[in-house]
Amino acid sequence: MLEFAVLGLLHESPMHGYELRKRLTTLLGAFRAAISYGSLYPTLRRLQAGGWITEVEPDPDDVVTAPPLTGRRGRVVYKLTAEGKERFAALLAGSGPETYDDEGFGVHFAFFSRTDAATRLRILEGRRRRVEERRDGLSQMLARAGERLDAYTLELQRHGLESADREVRWINELIAKEQAGRSPRAGLERPAASPNEEL
Repeated sequence: MLEFAVLGLLHESPMHGYELRKRLTTLLGAFRAAISYGSLYPTLRRLQAGGWITEVEPDPDDVVTAPPLTGRRGRVVYKLTAEGKERFAALLAGSGPETYDDEGFGVHFAFFSRTDAATRLRILEGRRRRVEERRDGLSQMLARAGERLDAYTLELQRHGLESADREVRWINELIAKEQAGRSPRAGLERPAASPNEEL
């Protein structure tokens, strides 16, 4: 998933390692611990070896100051190649079982605006099935073992069940909007405040 996320971010614009790491941590924060340089730079080297990204000199008029102690790496800018754009498009079109899991779904969802509608729908439906299976398993476990669990474990399991219920409802709403050809933001805009509500 890290490869996919790096290609996706570089598809937006070239970046140096420090900026890329910050953007990845923001993008993947809910799905993975902070990205370390120890995992980022080997991934960047693999992507370079595959011909999907290249190093370029930064534009002197647009230099972003790297933090102290990052050395030469702070000055190297990574850019997607034509082959990298093709690789990202191929990964984007993928909708296998790995895109239904927590991490895979989160990363793919972050790039849904670049994904075609049919693939988005397949991923959402697969994710819904995965979460429904988790929810049903939790529900059965609570029905069988609920009385034997201590109060805190029981609350944790109930929390998991409620979270799964919320996610299924959310995905159902997204699927309905996809099927209707509407953006997820449609209907979510805040109404303007009435004169009486303004201070």
